[in-house]
Amino acid sequence: MAGNPRNGRPYRRLCDQQRAMQYPCWICGGDIAYGITGPEASKHPLAFTLDHLLPVSKRPDLLLDPANARSAHRRCNSQRGNRLTVKATGTSRRW
Repeated sequence: MAGNPRNGRPYRRLCDQQRAMQYPCWICGGDIAYGITGPEASKHPLAFTLDHLLPVSKRPDLLLDPANARSAHRRCNSQRGNRLTVKATGTSRRW
């Protein structure tokens, strides 16, 4: 039985490539705190996480596809979950 594919070298390489591009969060557009690494990154809401445009739970074959990889804040990635749509941010019901 194979282990978690997100712990393997190809997945870490994809994360490193995406991190090196220093893109803003594709969900909210805000700057990502790329300097936060190690154990602190797993808790900080503005830290980098690798998100997938098409969720891996729906398309596991795209796990290592660079065209499906996006940079996101940990908070934004967690809020999105495995939905295909992104909730619009910055809108208000007050006019």
